[in-house]
Amino acid sequence: MSSRSGLKGARIVLGVTGGIAAYKAADLTSALVQAGADVHVVMTEGGTKFVQPLTFQALTRNPVYTSVFDGWEGESAGHVTLARDADAVLIAPATANIIAKLAQGRVDDMLGAVTLATQAPVIVAPAMEHHMWHHPATQANLALLEARGVTIVAPESGHLASGASGDGRLAAKERLVAAVRRALATGGILAGRRIVITAGGTREAIDPVRYLGNRSSGQMGIALANAAMDAGADVVLIAGPTVGSIPAAVDVVRVESALEMQAAVDVAVPDADVLIMAAAVADFRPRQASDRKIKKQPGEEGMTIELVKNPDILASVDGAKIVKIGFAAETDDLLTNAASKLEAKDLAMIVANDAVATIGSDRVAATMLFRDGREPVRLPEAPKEDAAARIVAQVADLVRDSAR
Repeated sequence: MSSRSGLKGARIVLGVTGGIAAYKAADLTSALVQAGADVHVVMTEGGTKFVQPLTFQALTRNPVYTSVFDGWEGESAGHVTLARDADAVLIAPATANIIAKLAQGRVDDMLGAVTLATQAPVIVAPAMEHHMWHHPATQANLALLEARGVTIVAPESGHLASGASGDGRLAAKERLVAAVRRALATGGILAGRRIVITAGGTREAIDPVRYLGNRSSGQMGIALANAAMDAGADVVLIAGPTVGSIPAAVDVVRVESALEMQAAVDVAVPDADVLIMAAAVADFRPRQASDRKIKKQPGEEGMTIELVKNPDILASVDGAKIVKIGFAAETDDLLTNAASKLEAKDLAMIVANDAVATIGSDRVAATMLFRDGREPVRLPEAPKEDAAARIVAQVADLVRDSAR
């Protein structure tokens, strides 16, 4: 078992058991493969009654294991090799039956053998009928597995195959992928650290239907949240209204305006080790927003809106108590303006980038500047996910230095 960042190159054993939710495992498999994981599917006999093994073989380009005697050829020692080489084991869906067998340590099929033999993190995603989920036997078995270090991704509530509604639906694909990422991040370079990240633009109300805003999509903040999560950090993401898809494994605070973002940051930072201010916060807001839609008046050729300055959220946070990271999106004198902000806001690091080329794009070229005098680091143009990984690695260095 090896430590790695994210799902790229991670070897995932996916256990598929005999519940109606087995059909959802095909979509989950596809998501893991598209994220770069090397997926090896193990199916119970019941699982093969719902979905043919060929489906998973086609999705993963790997053999599918259905018998405890599979995989014993050449240098491969069946379940022993599969268990040894796994970076994580995910069982989804997990029926009440397989949960009971895991709790008892039974090894009467390939999935039980792999799970008992592996030293990798094990994630169990139950899916079953409402009353089976709530039965004391099931809950006791889950509690026993949790006590042994197994991660349980609880089912969701909604329409069930029986026609009833209740708890028991397999957790959403996004939650399951996030749980695997969290398991792979155990022991990462930011393990045990709490990081607050702001993302997206703010909207400053003019009236109930209009606002002042900017073109920020929040992609950089999302990429940073994913990178920090992959490094083992507990992440709080304070997201403006422009931010779309949010990682399932982070704590999210939704805000609209600069003042709301400031209030959310004030609440989040006392327990945090790092604040990364990636949001594009509006510098000004209307002095007063109308409570009714402003209408054009006859003969009126223009309108004047008085603006007042928004608070500088990052500058207001005490840099002696937290590692502060800022972003400088500039249209001119990039490094000069960034260096000025680095000093004025008492930052440990600032990431400078061209505003026009970066805002709304999925790629970025940037330069990291440091308060402690170390040489700037230039990041060549790359996807924001790649740049975020480099930035988070640098943040980890700064956190270590601040602890000395």
